[in-house]
Amino acid sequence: MEIDPRRLRVLLAIARTGGVLAAADELRLTPSAVSQQLNKLEDESGHALVVRTPKGSLLTPAGLAMAEAAEEIERALNAARARMESGAELAGVVRVGGFTSFLRTIVIPRLPEWRSQYPQLQIRIVEDDLPALMRLLRQRELDAVVVELDSATAEQRSLPTGMLEEPLLDEPWKLVVPSEALLGTENVDLARLPLPWLGVEPSAANAAVIGRLRRSTGARVETVHQYQETLTALALVAAGEGVAVVPALALSGVVQDGVDVLDVPGLGTRRIVLRRFDRRNSANGPVDTVARLLRESVSAFDTLAVAPRPVAPAHPERRAPS
Repeated sequence: MEIDPRRLRVLLAIARTGGVLAAADELRLTPSAVSQQLNKLEDESGHALVVRTPKGSLLTPAGLAMAEAAEEIERALNAARARMESGAELAGVVRVGGFTSFLRTIVIPRLPEWRSQYPQLQIRIVEDDLPALMRLLRQRELDAVVVELDSATAEQRSLPTGMLEEPLLDEPWKLVVPSEALLGTENVDLARLPLPWLGVEPSAANAAVIGRLRRSTGARVETVHQYQETLTALALVAAGEGVAVVPALALSGVVQDGVDVLDVPGLGTRRIVLRRFDRRNSANGPVDTVARLLRESVSAFDTLAVAPRPVAPAHPERRAPS
């Protein structure tokens, strides 16, 4: 049995994404090219490796064995690359993906300190939305990705084979409203606010909060506009266009006239986690060192630096005016 090892990456992509179309997107190939490579790999191995179903592609027992062997090869190559890059002193390039508020407040201010502490360690950051970052992580073009989730709606689905998820921070969601829009309101009914909600980019955790509120209240939660950056949301709120749910971290160091930041029970928390692939026998390697630096930076950050005005949730018999 002679197998072209270059075809193994196609099988790994199918295993990790669950289908030929998704694997083609990951590998930047056409679906027909992926299918051709898979067929050739099956011919070379003499076994059916994938069973196609209406819900996606499943690996056969032979396919699982082949995928495990492919992962061992991938780990060995990564270990060899790490040894070549590191040398005697901790060295190498670690590529970390993340979202704006985390990179701005947790990572970037510490870069000079980390550079001084580890002069041979280069930390490269990539800012993008979650789908793009996870695609780069699966393609091994990123070493780690910082992910935001709405704690109350975070899905407990299994991660791709070999991927680790480490919690970094749970922080409160804040309600941002135009100045004095709810002045004197002691009880806030999130389902009956006097202004519409601002829409947020669908992959952001804020969008999950709005969806959760829509389901839990049974009310029609109207959204207007669509923003991606917190500064855009704050500008829209200040202009009286609507209200927004924003994590505390995103408000750190931000000054915006014309808005009130409220702490409202029922909004829940945002969970921030670090995702990366397991690198066996590399407890002191560059990626593990950067993960430790991120944990230390998070623990030193004070999410209470933003002092919102606390308000109570609305009593069922005392709704805020709509």
